[in-house]
Formats: sequence, structure tokens, C-alpha cells
Amino acid sequence: MPTRRAVTGRSREPRARFAEELRLLRTARGDSLRQLGERLGWDWSLFGKMEKGETIGGPEVVQALDQYYGTPGLLLALWELAAGDKSQFKERYRRYMTLESEATSLWHFAVSIVPGLLQTPGYAREVLAAGGYKGSELDQQVEARIGRQNLLAGDDPPPFRTILSEAVLRTPLRDVTEWCVQLERLAEAGDRGDVTVYVLPQSAGPHGLVSTDVWFLRLPGGSPVAYTENAYWGELIEESARIERLQRAYDVVRDLALSPSESRKFISRILEDVPCSPSI
Repeated sequence: MPTRRAVTGRSREPRARFAEELRLLRTARGDSLRQLGERLGWDWSLFGKMEKGETIGGPEVVQALDQYYGTPGLLLALWELAAGDKSQFKERYRRYMTLESEATSLWHFAVSIVPGLLQTPGYAREVLAAGGYKGSELDQQVEARIGRQNLLAGDDPPPFRTILSEAVLRTPLRDVTEWCVQLERLAEAGDRGDVTVYVLPQSAGPHGLVSTDVWFLRLPGGSPVAYTENAYWGELIEESARIERLQRAYDVVRDLALSPSESRKFISRILEDVPCSPSI
């Protein structure tokens, strides 16, 4: 059976469709990118990147474009679809990302890296660059990672618990200012009732997850899945026996970790030792 084509002939891929609509609206107005930037007060290069699909921008600039073009809500709706598009992630991660977006609760243990749901843009950029991303691909992956955090931004977000190995807090970014911003983000994360942050001190000694970064997702209906990963690949685990084994190890780690209040104090003490700017 032949592939069904869209009636309009335009792309069905959300990011590409968003970029396409931006180009069509601008050219229909007869504006250059520079003229658009001057009229809306943003750097014109941002609009160029948005029209090439290298970035989708933020909601503020999209709302301004909707107002300028007289398309109330249209571009913002396309932007929301693009932001939630799982094709922006590497193929091997897409099924996990789909399940994450559906999860009713999430548990996590971090070996050495801050979990993506709590990363700042500066932290995400440096970590992804260390993994080999660069140029427009780096921009897109940073945007995709930060976009995942919309999961925790709604009116009824799923509960999220993360246990951070002390190594996470002892591995700073090269950019001290960005590292300070990230530490502050972690120290304040527990202020939200739906996020709980624990720290596992090095003094806790060896444990069953000593080399395993793991996520547990509780899906609608109550069934759990697990996802383990390292710097180069990850594995989605749906077999109940393997999940139970990981959960037992996770429970031990949680029992060894500091309480949420002590964890926040621990992070704050590390932050005090970092030469942050007074403005941070």
C-alpha cells in the first residue's frame, strides 16, 4: 500500500513542519531575517536557526511571532508539538522517552552525572559536548534534553525521586559559573513537593548500583520498567525478574543515602566551597 501523502504536501514531522511554517510566513510578508529581527527585537540569527530546524526557540519568541504574523496560537501549537517530538532524540532512546512522558512516577540513581530532568542548559551543553556532539546537532540535543523537563512543569507532574552519588557533586563543570548555577538548581529542587533529592555519600561504601545509572518508571496501570545507561548506550528493561533485582539494589542505596533535608545541606556546603560570583 503506498505511503499516504499529506494533502498540503508539507512535512508531517513536527520540527520540520514548524520550521517550514516559519519560512512560509516570513517570505509571505516579504521580510528578510534581519528585518524580522529588527522588528521583533531578537537577534536575526535565531530566526535563521529556527527556520533551518536547528532550534525551535522558546515560547516567548514564538508568541511574538504569532502576534506579528496574525496567527494567534497557531505557531505556539506547532511549537508545542515540535517540543514534544520524540524523533529529536537518537533512535535508540525514543522508546524510553515515550515511556518517560507517560510515567506516573519516576525513580532514579545517578552514578556521576546530574539527571537530565534537573540539568541546567549550561550543564547539559558541556556534558553533551564531552560526548562528541557539536555545532547544530549539539544545539538540538541540548534543546531536546531541556525540553524533557516539561514533564515536571505541568499542573499535576509525576513524583520524581533522584539519588545522587557524591561523585555527581564532586565532578564540576569547566565553567565555574555554570557549575554554580547547576548546584543551586539541585539545592532548590527539593522545594517542589513533587521532586525529592537524596545524596549518597562516598562513606556509604560499595553497593549494588556502584556502576549503574538507572531509571524506574511507573506506567499507567502500575506496571514498572527500568532503564540502565552509561556514556555510550542504554538498555530498556521490561522483564519483571530483572526489574525486581534492580529495585532491591535501589532500595538499599536509598537506605544508605542522606535524608532529603541533610542532602540539601550537603549540596549547600559544596556550593559554599565553589568560588561563585556574588550575583549567582
